[in-house]
Parts: sequence; structure tokens; C-alpha cells
Amino acid sequence: MKCINKIHRAVCVIVLSFVLVTNITGCGAKEYTFAYDRDRNNTSFSVSAHTQGKTIDAFASDLCVTVGDVSKGTDVDMSQATAAGLFDISSGKVLYAKNVHEKLNPASLTKILTALCALKYGNLDDVLTATENVYISESGAVKLGLSAGDTMTMDQALHVLLLKSANDVAVMIAEHIGGSVEGFAELMNETANSLGATNSHFVNPHGLTDPNHYTTAYDLYLICNEAVKYDKIVEIIHTSSYTSVYHDGNGNDKFIDVANSNAYIKGEIPSPDNVSVVGGKTGTTSAAGSCLIIYARDNSGNPYISVILQSNDRTTMYTEMTDLLSEIT
Repeated sequence: MKCINKIHRAVCVIVLSFVLVTNITGCGAKEYTFAYDRDRNNTSFSVSAHTQGKTIDAFASDLCVTVGDVSKGTDVDMSQATAAGLFDISSGKVLYAKNVHEKLNPASLTKILTALCALKYGNLDDVLTATENVYISESGAVKLGLSAGDTMTMDQALHVLLLKSANDVAVMIAEHIGGSVEGFAELMNETANSLGATNSHFVNPHGLTDPNHYTTAYDLYLICNEAVKYDKIVEIIHTSSYTSVYHDGNGNDKFIDVANSNAYIKGEIPSPDNVSVVGGKTGTTSAAGSCLIIYARDNSGNPYISVILQSNDRTTMYTEMTDLLSEIT
């Protein structure tokens, strides 16, 4: 894999109004705003900027790109999930794709981008302090149980975010990095856009349902592809359990004891014989259904990203994901 940020930064310096667009057959430019339209469709991308008579082309050649479904030659049964994709990172091939550009609710798969932004704009030894905004009243929302005044490091927060999928911790991270949830959402959208994830719009760091919060299976591939370049993210998503101590506003100890929600990592579900699941992220809401993104490697160590969105239930989702991973040879 080649580093794509270096090219993008160069483009941004040259002309701030140029952004990623969706023409697979050539380069282009389009003004970027946050006036998102869920009906807008950008199915792939390229970018160019002209300077001194030269054109700087973007990074699409280093990524998996598809404008439609891919299933020929596969035995995948994806009849229950709304969208799914299997991406071979090393070769740049899309091995399977179903509705990968359909805009859907991502649930807690959002937290992959939250963790990416946290490491991009923060540091592992940052000390985060919870405000009253960490209280989340939505029924069924996963929480650590933070109270205003609680403190923990970014390293601790990322473990709880990615393993337990705690929504209150996501808010604490967002406020620390962005000053507010709204400010952090702007960073999320800027980061997603810089990666080519132009069919997405994020309004919160946790993925709880909002009509203006959506992404695609393809955009999640792009986001995860960048996130796994951070060793800390890979380390955490491969961790089965985590314990630590944080503190309340008076300095008293409070305890973290969380387990990975990924059934492959917990050993509840075996991966195909030729595949090692490094880690991933689960997500479930009534609007999003059951969602899962997996980072895996084949026997030769080649990496893959697979995504399932809006499956019927947890059991079906893992059956479909195992079927999808079985296409890795």
C-alpha cells in the first residue's frame, strides 16, 4: 500500500476548493460543502490539480474501485444483507460487491472513523474529561457509565470505544478533539472526504441513528483501509479483553473491564481455514440492522477488508461474513 495522505495534502495546499469526485474514467473537481444530500451519489473517485502545467493525479489506482455489483465466480449467499463487500488490499481487486454505494445507517461501525480522527488529531497520552454530555438516554445504547468529571487517557478511551463500543466514551473523545460533537463531526466529514468517502455524512461519533448520519460499504472500506495503517487501532481490534483503571472527579478509582464484541476474536465463531481475522468492529441499531467490518489476512499475510451492512440479525450476519471471507484464497 502506498501512503495516500501525502498526495491529498499537496492537492489541498494547491487549491482548497478541489475535492474528490466520482468519475472513475478520469479526473475532475467539485466544490465541497457540508450541505449533504442523501440522494447524491458518488460511486468512485479521482482528483486532479493543475500547477505549472502539470497534473497531480489522485490515489484511485492504489485502491479497490467498483461502480457496481461484483459476484461473478463467487459462491457468496448474501440474500439477507442489504450491502456487502470484500476488498483485496494488496491487489486492489474487489472480490465481491453488493450495493456497496448504497447509503445506509452504519451504527457503531462509525467508531472506526472516530478512532481514526482521535489518533489523527490527538495523542494516546491525552487526558480526557467527561462532561454532562456523556449521558446518553437512548434505550439500548451501550455505555461505560461515565459521569461528568471522570477522566481517562485517550489510550484507555480507544480501547473502550472499539472493544465495548461505548457511546458515552465516543462523546468524550469527540468533545476532547473537536471541542463539541458538532466540531468533531466536521473533522469526521473532512477526514472521510479526504479518503474518497464522498457518499457519507456523519453527525455524531457513535453511530446512534440520525437521518443525516449515513455511509456506504465502499466508504467504510476506504475509512478502514486508512485506520488500519495505525498500529494502535490494529492492536486494539485484535485484543480479546481489556482491564484498566480511570478516575472520577475526586480522583477515586473506577474500573474498566471490557471484552471485544467481535465473535471471531472471542473465539465464538471460527473463521475459514485459510483466513486469520485480525479484528474489526460490530454495530447494531434497529435502523441499521446488524453490521460488521472485518480486517483479515490470508495464509500469505495479504490483507483484506470485508463489510456487511443491514443484515437481519447477529447470527445471519456472521454466517454471511464467514461465507464472504471464504472467498479469500
